[in-house]
Amino acid sequence: MMWDENWFDQNSNNDEQHQESPFNFDFLSLIAKPKDYYRILEVDYDATEDSIRSNYIRLALKWHPDKQKGEDGSTSKFQEINEAYQVLSDPIKRQEYDMKGMMTYDYNVIDYLNRYKGLILTCNGLGMKHSIW
Repeated sequence: MMWDENWFDQNSNNDEQHQESPFNFDFLSLIAKPKDYYRILEVDYDATEDSIRSNYIRLALKWHPDKQKGEDGSTSKFQEINEAYQVLSDPIKRQEYDMKGMMTYDYNVIDYLNRYKGLILTCNGLGMKHSIW
């Protein structure tokens, strides 16, 4: 895939056109490491339903937005706790998460790019316009 080197120069002066471009999206949300529901609920990977439920109740009471009125992140933390409990409390969803989720969720794009950034920067610095892969 070749990049059009003049694209940015042509569109940098026109802010409206730049905002509507397909490159204007939240890149970090795409490469962020997915959530580890076990870590969110502070339980082991082989936790029983009772321990998952008891930790959920403890954390839900601790992070409930009504109790944390001054905290900005309490609502998002409470939502994460609920999301984790919805998956881990249902045996079918938990099994799917354990089978698919943990294998694919360990892959982190940032780690991959950091590992090969020297090669990527070298190839870009040499003016290589074609992919080496």
